[in-house]
Amino acid sequence: MTIAFTFPGQGSQNVGMGKVLADTFPEAKAVFDEVDEALGQKLSDVMWNGPEDTLTLTANAQPALMAVSLATMRVLEAKGLDLKSSVSFVAGHSLGEYSALAAAGSLDIATTARLLRVRGDAMQNAVPVGAGAMAALLGLDFDVAKEVAEEAAQGEICQAANDNAPGQVVVSGHLAAVERAVEIAKAKGARRAVMLPVSAPFHCSLMAPAADAMSAALANAEINVPAVPLVANVLAEPITDPADIRTRLVEQVTGTVRWRESILWLTGNGVDTFVEVGTGKVLTGMVRRIHKEATGLAVNSPEDIDTLMEKISG
Repeated sequence: MTIAFTFPGQGSQNVGMGKVLADTFPEAKAVFDEVDEALGQKLSDVMWNGPEDTLTLTANAQPALMAVSLATMRVLEAKGLDLKSSVSFVAGHSLGEYSALAAAGSLDIATTARLLRVRGDAMQNAVPVGAGAMAALLGLDFDVAKEVAEEAAQGEICQAANDNAPGQVVVSGHLAAVERAVEIAKAKGARRAVMLPVSAPFHCSLMAPAADAMSAALANAEINVPAVPLVANVLAEPITDPADIRTRLVEQVTGTVRWRESILWLTGNGVDTFVEVGTGKVLTGMVRRIHKEATGLAVNSPEDIDTLMEKISG
């Protein structure tokens, strides 16, 4: 069994996330306390009690999702997990890349929380509300979806933002261009093409101001060599060099999340088991669509943690 740990991105958040872990394990509670202190905000209260629209704000959702992933990691470690000896690679979807790096010891938790707060604010503020949009194109492969985006641009921005799984590509850009992409995709045989309820057009060149903000924030962040390689979103290949990690995290703000290719690289290099650490099961579902023989396991409850530890030790 060769394992990769994966870490979820925005959209997996829900009110109540992480509360059972915090109530059950002091190691988990300590992570939520550390994130609250780093941000100077009781983010844990928003996570556990809502309101949902406050949790969903990009600046809250990003550090909140990281906090649950790292709380889960600390419990696994308390139960005997040694990442370096048990896991071959880490990967994260968009903001999940920061969680992956923190899990692998490349970033400390407080630094990660503060970076994600900067990232969330910068991404939200990069484009005026209503000026940008994202849409899911279902049933088209990535190359066709890229052609759709290019045809829809017509002098505006429209890019393939997320290559999530076969037949599941998200485009991002100016509102009118993305609306055109939806209609063009339908004409090209998409099974469905739908606008997404997001607050900003992530992972396209409209996010350039946010990339600049992250470049400045990451320049001052201490980044260590991770315990295991990170398969980077923008490369779909592993990296370990701190300078390279810094560069790719900046590129990631405006670049395509190459998740399908990342999973294919991992399975092509011996990984047969994918463990989604944190909230939800979105990535586990994607893995099954990308590589049907791969085993996917979502770990976000005490029972899931016990199941994984039995699997690793057994």
